Amino acid sequence: MSILKAENIKIGASVGSKEEAIKLAGQVLADQGYVNEQYIDKMFAREELTSTYMGNLLAIPHGTEDAREDVKQSGLSILLLDHEIDWNGNPVQLVIGIAGKGDEHLEILSKIAIACSEEDNVRALLQVKTAEDVLDFFSGVTE
Repeated sequence: MSILKAENIKIGASVGSKEEAIKLAGQVLADQGYVNEQYIDKMFAREELTSTYMGNLLAIPHGTEDAREDVKQSGLSILLLDHEIDWNGNPVQLVIGIAGKGDEHLEILSKIAIACSEEDNVRALLQVKTAEDVLDFFSGVTE
């Protein structure tokens, strides 16, 4: 199973808060079989420890160190929000949920950070209309 497939992508997702975004990102991971439901609670616990806001309209919620037992397989969920939400005082419109088996999440995180290092790239991504366009954008991350 790929870490990113069309079913993991929500374009034009409508959430009203950081909490709703984290819940949806985690639920996609659970629904697609990457994690068990408890992983979502660990995503909230991670956010309490330190914000997962990355800059450039991007947040990358993921579980705490002890969440590894809740990860069945490494995977990503991608939410392109229909409007910016407040993430600890920062604007976010791209939310990428990560579940990494072992230390794989560190490599995935660094690849996403590179892909999203330019705000123009993120803004272009937010304009796409299909999951295939999102898959193309992140093709370097998922290989």
